[in-house]
Amino acid sequence: MKTLIVVDMQNDFIDKALGTKEAEAIVPAVAAKIDKYVKAGDEVIFTRDTHQENYLETNEGHYLPVVHCIENTEGWEIKEGLAFEGARIINKPTFGYMGWGDFKFEEIEIVGLCTDICVVSNALILKAMFPEIKISVDSSCCAGVTPESHKAALETMKMCQIEVI
Repeated sequence: MKTLIVVDMQNDFIDKALGTKEAEAIVPAVAAKIDKYVKAGDEVIFTRDTHQENYLETNEGHYLPVVHCIENTEGWEIKEGLAFEGARIINKPTFGYMGWGDFKFEEIEIVGLCTDICVVSNALILKAMFPEIKISVDSSCCAGVTPESHKAALETMKMCQIEVI
């Protein structure tokens, strides 16, 4: 079974606090990718960046002083039309989810936001935990903070034997 990991496709990263036109542009492609996996009976897992009201007091908040993805706010929600009934959603308080070792993966594809922060973090964690599993990232279903940092993150993943398509 293939697994699609949809990283942080949340309102705050698409068209709210930290949104970009590049993030908005990938939403239809991500929706189509999710639909393809669901129709094939494959696994889809969403991650959701999750912060608390004290975000600006955290280490991340000092480096990125933009309040975003506060739990139970509209910005924290996954973009409408992407999540589906019964979807598995993992809340994560930091860039990379550290619980991937609890899963049994055969093949992983990663899409989402932001290529240069949470996508690359999760891809590298997954590659370190599952070095013999095929892991790919669909670059047309990802967007970075900037187009330049998006490209740099893709190159980093390629160097770490993650297939970039």
